[in-house]
Amino acid sequence: MKPEDYSRRQQELEGWAITIETYKLGDVYHCSVANVDPGARFARADGSTREEAESRALEKAARYLKQTRRFGV
Repeated sequence: MKPEDYSRRQQELEGWAITIETYKLGDVYHCSVANVDPGARFARADGSTREEAESRALEKAARYLKQTRRFGV
């Protein structure tokens, strides 16, 4: 099986720059959210449609980012 319908974009969520990657593998869409600066993936989700997978992953990402403390420099 090869990934299809791949997309990658950047946006801001809860004051953080994130990268959203989505692709279709078989009949399931997979989405992962990563922090732009260190590039660490911290939220993933699957769904039957692109919108469903992305909304689930972004919901998890928002929840995690709200819990993250930021220190001023």
